[in-house]
Amino acid sequence: MICGDFHTHTCFCDGKNTPEEMVSAAIAAGMTKLGFSGHSHTPFDESYCMSVTGTEEYKKEVRRLQEAYRGQLEIFLGVEQDYYGDAPSGDYDYVIGSVHYIHLGDEYIPVDEGNEKLKRAADAYFGGDILCVCEAYYQTVADIVNKTDCDIIGHFDLPTKYLEKEQIFDPSSPRYKKAWQAAADKLLQAKVPFEINTGAMARGCRSTPYPAPEILSYLASHGGTVVLSGDSHSAKTLRYAFDRCEKLVASTGLTYRYPKKFGITPEGSPSP
Repeated sequence: MICGDFHTHTCFCDGKNTPEEMVSAAIAAGMTKLGFSGHSHTPFDESYCMSVTGTEEYKKEVRRLQEAYRGQLEIFLGVEQDYYGDAPSGDYDYVIGSVHYIHLGDEYIPVDEGNEKLKRAADAYFGGDILCVCEAYYQTVADIVNKTDCDIIGHFDLPTKYLEKEQIFDPSSPRYKKAWQAAADKLLQAKVPFEINTGAMARGCRSTPYPAPEILSYLASHGGTVVLSGDSHSAKTLRYAFDRCEKLVASTGLTYRYPKKFGITPEGSPSP
């Protein structure tokens, strides 16, 4: 069983709990490792992310907890760095690189805030063609490692978040497949692991994790590696559905590749 969860959010951004409440929940659940990854500041949209001053307070609090719980839980200070966010200061233990927006004209269109915003973007910029929006997203995702120098690639196929509720495009279409494959091919060259993310499952948006099974199979056949991420916005959802994901990893033949600093072997267990 994977002993840690390294994609978590607290009340410093759009999470529900304090960092210390997350720590207490992790210890109660028998976890041995916990990583915090607050949303990086995005100056054009501060509705969900850490503020500039809040970012410094977040760093200070997580560093305090690292000392306060030494010997009980190994804690890591990370950031979920958005492609269009302010540049990280470099004093994090790790970085998750994610794309939450598509930059079109003078707008930053959120990808994970509902299908209506994607449809509006398609109408405003692409004559109603949703697949053009997806193509713009994957062109941006393809550059995420180069832009953020991340240790983990976040929720790769984010435009599919609400497809189970309303299928506004066909994820099996050749154009969509071509778009994600081009991005995956570029990112695979960087040898950075993709996360298998259960956050949308925990919030009732999906019944399966990101990326989709077809994408996971493609990554497996092209030497891709993965980590498991709860994308937890609540203390109650740490390591959400990891048991199911571990079976999924085994079935696809994927290999775990956690950043060395986490002390987790390729098999997913703690290093001796």
